[in-house]
Amino acid sequence: MVNSGLLTSMAGLKVGHWTDREAATGCTVVLCPQGAIAAVDVRGGAPGTRETDLLRAGTLVQHVHAVLLSGGSAYGLDAAAGVMRWLEERGHGFPVPTGVVPIVPAAILIDLSIGNPKVRPDAEAGYAACEAASADAIDEGCAGAGTGATVAKALGLERALKGGIGCAAEKTASGVTVAALIAVNSFGEVVEAETGRLVAGPRGETAGSFESTLEALRARPPLSPFSTPPANSTIGVVATDASLTKDEAYRLAVMAQTGLTQAIRPAHTPVDGDTIFALATGTNTAETDVLQLGALAARAVARAIVRAVTQATGLAGVPSASEWRKKEAGRRK
Repeated sequence: MVNSGLLTSMAGLKVGHWTDREAATGCTVVLCPQGAIAAVDVRGGAPGTRETDLLRAGTLVQHVHAVLLSGGSAYGLDAAAGVMRWLEERGHGFPVPTGVVPIVPAAILIDLSIGNPKVRPDAEAGYAACEAASADAIDEGCAGAGTGATVAKALGLERALKGGIGCAAEKTASGVTVAALIAVNSFGEVVEAETGRLVAGPRGETAGSFESTLEALRARPPLSPFSTPPANSTIGVVATDASLTKDEAYRLAVMAQTGLTQAIRPAHTPVDGDTIFALATGTNTAETDVLQLGALAARAVARAIVRAVTQATGLAGVPSASEWRKKEAGRRK
């Protein structure tokens, strides 16, 4: 499915996917070739990241030129090399005496449990995502980094539902935008923050029904990360057209992470690599502050998580939440 505008409505930002539905994997790039202030907040216990140290306060580099979100576990970090090559060919990057060095932070999710685990996003995939990037509408659901994503795994992958990638945006009264692009591959179940409605939980014994993740964890210990590879992580980007410092961008990323706790139960687990990047383009001079933007960013993240799941379709033997609910409707007829 396609969502119009949102993150790509902000000047200087483009989004592109590389998707392999047969192998059930992919990657997504957020391009900001002219540079954007950036920060990151890593909360999960099993992260896979690249170039996050340079986003800390007190470090030399202030601007990044792209952010990569990728499937393929740690192998998927290879896709960043293709993003760097694409940017270097066009002269975008941190200036050095011999040319430029593009700054491309990245985070991965583990999607090796479905599809073909031997196919992972590589440098060519990252380059292709850049070639596909535009300021147009963004494909959601089973696209890019969300292609092989799954959710609600407290009863194992065989009872999980399809995850995906989703986007949402909020705007201040003064016209400043903050938008979220989130790839949802969580251990936990997904709920609608405003209503508490369970959107996707572990599949129940009866067609169309959900089990409670909390009750599943209460009844027995969760799957051990030491005996079963953690096939999880919710990763994403929040971006604003406001002008922020690096410290302010960090606080925006921290506050945005609360959107995960609003929409995913539980979030930030030992077997998730939950990571949120924050970008500030500085193209909007309207009045705002980080308190306002952070609160709106958390809401955008929570909404984007729900959209990632509701816009997904079944893939590689894993049904989507909407397909599973239809089975319940069919059973009641």
